Amino acid sequence: MARGRTNTEIAVEFHISLSTVKTHVTSLMAKIGARSRVEIAMWAYKTDRLRFR
Repeated sequence: MARGRTNTEIAVEFHISLSTVKTHVTSLMAKIGARSRVEIAMWAYKTDRLRFR
């Protein structure tokens, strides 16, 4: 998500359902207090959770 991928792209990459991705996104947003995917990306960058391949 922090790399700009859509829910569908994430689901395909990890071989999980779209609803599972949505559940995880919602859960992560609640845990870190994010209101958007952009805020999740900023959080990932600031906390060194974003790894570049």
